[in-house]
Amino acid sequence: MDIQKIEQILNLIEKTNFVEVEIEEAGFRIKARRANGLAAPRSEIKPESGAKVAAKDIVSETDNCFITRSPLVGTFYRAPSPNATPFVEVGDVVKKGQVLCIIEAMKLMNEVEAEVDGKIVSIFVENAQPVEYGEPLFLIQKS
Repeated sequence: MDIQKIEQILNLIEKTNFVEVEIEEAGFRIKARRANGLAAPRSEIKPESGAKVAAKDIVSETDNCFITRSPLVGTFYRAPSPNATPFVEVGDVVKKGQVLCIIEAMKLMNEVEAEVDGKIVSIFVENAQPVEYGEPLFLIQKS
């Protein structure tokens, strides 16, 4: 999927009432989701010719939004145990230092805390999915 096609899809989503869209084509998957009727901000992308762009690279920080990124490689968990409620949901107000999720790495559970006060606008990773170092986990609208 080329960058122009991704931009066309995102522009179309911005102009419609869709809350969530997921598209998969030739092994490339893009998922766009609105929280509270607001689309997540995105940056201009100018890849080298022929370069593939991951959907997670489309999101960028703005003056009033902050992206919490994975501090390590591991497995992302939204709750402290399988039957427990998630630490946070989209729309929740969080305080700096509040636990947002757990990342398991080598059988160690590492808590990821909010770095800013604000409201959870988007959660980019599904529960129990692997994450890479620096991968966006949460979009927080600063308060």
